[in-house]
Amino acid sequence: MKIAIGNDHAGTDYKLGVVSYLESVGIEVINYGTDAHDSVDYPDFVHPVAKDVDKGVVDFGILICGSGNGVSITANKYRNVRAGLCWTSEITTLTRQHNNANILSIPARFTSLPQAIEMVKTFLATDFEGGRHQNRVEKITMC
Repeated sequence: MKIAIGNDHAGTDYKLGVVSYLESVGIEVINYGTDAHDSVDYPDFVHPVAKDVDKGVVDFGILICGSGNGVSITANKYRNVRAGLCWTSEITTLTRQHNNANILSIPARFTSLPQAIEMVKTFLATDFEGGRHQNRVEKITMC
Protein backbone atom coordinates (compact mmCIF):
# COMPACT_ATOMS: atom_id res chain seq x y z
CA MET A 1 0.00 0.00 0.00
CA LYS A 2 1.16 3.51 -0.80
CA ILE A 3 -0.13 6.68 0.87
CA ALA A 4 0.53 10.34 0.09
CA ILE A 5 0.46 12.70 3.06
CA GLY A 6 0.42 16.48 3.25
CA ASN A 7 0.14 19.03 6.01
CA ASP A 8 0.58 22.66 6.88
CA HIS A 9 2.37 24.09 9.92
CA ALA A 10 -0.51 23.16 12.28
CA GLY A 11 -0.21 19.51 11.30
CA THR A 12 3.54 18.95 11.36
CA ASP A 13 3.73 17.05 14.65
CA TYR A 14 0.69 14.94 13.72
CA LYS A 15 2.13 14.18 10.29
CA LEU A 16 5.40 13.01 11.82
CA GLY A 17 3.51 10.72 14.22
CA VAL A 18 1.26 9.34 11.48
CA VAL A 19 4.20 8.72 9.13
CA SER A 20 6.07 6.93 11.92
CA TYR A 21 3.05 4.67 12.51
CA LEU A 22 2.50 3.96 8.81
CA GLU A 23 6.14 3.10 8.19
CA SER A 24 6.18 0.85 11.28
CA VAL A 25 3.47 -1.31 9.69
CA GLY A 26 5.22 -1.43 6.30
CA ILE A 27 3.19 1.18 4.41
CA GLU A 28 5.06 3.28 1.86
CA VAL A 29 4.56 7.01 2.44
CA ILE A 30 5.13 9.91 0.07
CA ASN A 31 5.58 12.99 2.23
CA TYR A 32 4.44 16.19 0.56
CA GLY A 33 3.95 18.09 3.81
CA THR A 34 6.07 20.64 5.59
CA ASP A 35 8.37 19.39 8.33
CA ALA A 36 8.55 22.84 9.93
CA HIS A 37 6.27 24.90 12.15
CA ASP A 38 6.65 28.13 10.16
CA SER A 39 3.42 29.40 8.61
CA VAL A 40 2.79 28.01 5.11
CA ASP A 41 -0.08 27.96 2.64
CA TYR A 42 -1.89 24.61 2.92
CA PRO A 43 -2.91 24.37 -0.79
CA ASP A 44 0.78 24.04 -1.71
CA PHE A 45 0.86 20.76 0.22
CA VAL A 46 -2.62 19.53 -0.69
CA HIS A 47 -2.34 19.67 -4.47
CA PRO A 48 0.43 17.02 -4.78
CA VAL A 49 -1.51 14.63 -2.53
CA ALA A 50 -4.80 15.19 -4.35
CA LYS A 51 -3.10 14.78 -7.74
CA ASP A 52 -1.59 11.45 -6.69
CA VAL A 53 -4.97 10.19 -5.44
CA ASP A 54 -6.82 11.57 -8.48
CA LYS A 55 -4.46 9.79 -10.90
CA GLY A 56 -4.23 6.54 -8.90
CA VAL A 57 -0.53 6.91 -8.11
CA VAL A 58 -1.31 6.11 -4.45
CA ASP A 59 -3.99 4.08 -2.73
CA PHE A 60 -5.04 6.81 -0.30
CA GLY A 61 -4.14 10.27 0.93
CA ILE A 62 -3.98 11.86 4.36
CA LEU A 63 -4.17 15.62 4.87
CA ILE A 64 -3.68 17.50 8.13
CA CYS A 65 -4.23 21.15 9.01
CA GLY A 66 -5.63 23.05 11.97
CA SER A 67 -9.35 22.63 11.24
CA GLY A 68 -9.15 20.09 8.43
CA ASN A 69 -11.51 22.25 6.39
CA GLY A 70 -9.05 24.03 4.11
CA VAL A 71 -7.30 20.84 3.09
CA SER A 72 -10.62 19.06 2.45
CA ILE A 73 -12.04 21.90 0.37
CA THR A 74 -8.89 22.05 -1.74
CA ALA A 75 -8.60 18.29 -2.26
CA ASN A 76 -12.25 17.91 -3.21
CA LYS A 77 -11.70 20.10 -6.28
CA TYR A 78 -10.14 17.04 -7.97
CA ARG A 79 -12.51 14.85 -9.98
CA ASN A 80 -11.62 11.48 -8.44
CA VAL A 81 -11.04 12.69 -4.90
CA ARG A 82 -13.43 12.23 -2.01
CA ALA A 83 -11.77 13.82 1.02
CA GLY A 84 -13.60 13.23 4.29
CA LEU A 85 -13.08 15.52 7.27
CA CYS A 86 -13.04 13.32 10.36
CA TRP A 87 -12.52 13.95 14.06
CA THR A 88 -13.56 10.58 15.52
CA SER A 89 -13.07 6.96 14.50
CA GLU A 90 -16.84 6.58 14.13
CA ILE A 91 -17.01 9.35 11.54
CA THR A 92 -13.94 7.88 9.86
CA THR A 93 -15.71 4.53 9.55
CA LEU A 94 -18.77 6.14 7.98
CA THR A 95 -16.81 8.26 5.50
CA ARG A 96 -15.17 5.08 4.18
CA GLN A 97 -18.29 2.86 4.32
CA HIS A 98 -20.79 5.35 2.92
CA ASN A 99 -18.74 7.87 0.91
CA ASN A 100 -15.84 5.75 -0.30
CA ALA A 101 -13.49 8.52 0.86
CA ASN A 102 -9.99 8.15 -0.49
CA ILE A 103 -8.44 10.99 1.50
CA LEU A 104 -8.65 11.33 5.26
CA SER A 105 -8.59 14.96 6.45
CA ILE A 106 -7.58 15.43 10.08
CA PRO A 107 -8.16 18.60 12.15
CA ALA A 108 -5.01 18.78 14.29
CA ARG A 109 -6.40 21.47 16.58
CA PHE A 110 -9.48 19.40 17.43
CA THR A 111 -8.05 15.90 17.92
CA SER A 112 -5.20 14.38 19.87
CA LEU A 113 -2.34 12.60 18.13
CA PRO A 114 -3.44 9.19 19.50
CA GLN A 115 -6.95 9.93 18.15
CA ALA A 116 -5.49 10.84 14.75
CA ILE A 117 -3.49 7.62 14.56
CA GLU A 118 -6.61 5.64 15.55
CA MET A 119 -8.51 7.37 12.73
CA VAL A 120 -5.76 6.44 10.27
CA LYS A 121 -5.98 2.80 11.39
CA THR A 122 -9.77 2.87 11.03
CA PHE A 123 -9.61 4.56 7.62
CA LEU A 124 -7.24 1.94 6.24
CA ALA A 125 -9.12 -1.00 7.75
CA THR A 126 -12.60 0.02 6.59
CA ASP A 127 -14.02 -0.94 3.21
CA PHE A 128 -16.62 0.88 1.12
CA GLU A 129 -19.99 -0.85 1.53
CA GLY A 130 -21.17 -0.18 -2.02
CA GLY A 131 -24.79 -1.17 -2.45
CA ARG A 132 -27.14 1.76 -1.90
CA HIS A 133 -24.14 4.02 -1.34
CA GLN A 134 -22.63 3.34 -4.79
CA ASN A 135 -25.35 5.27 -6.62
CA ARG A 136 -24.87 8.23 -4.27
CA VAL A 137 -21.11 8.28 -4.70
CA GLU A 138 -21.53 8.22 -8.48
CA LYS A 139 -23.64 11.38 -8.23
CA ILE A 140 -20.93 13.39 -6.44
CA THR A 141 -18.82 14.40 -9.44
CA MET A 142 -20.65 16.93 -11.58
CA CYS A 143 -17.90 18.35 -13.79
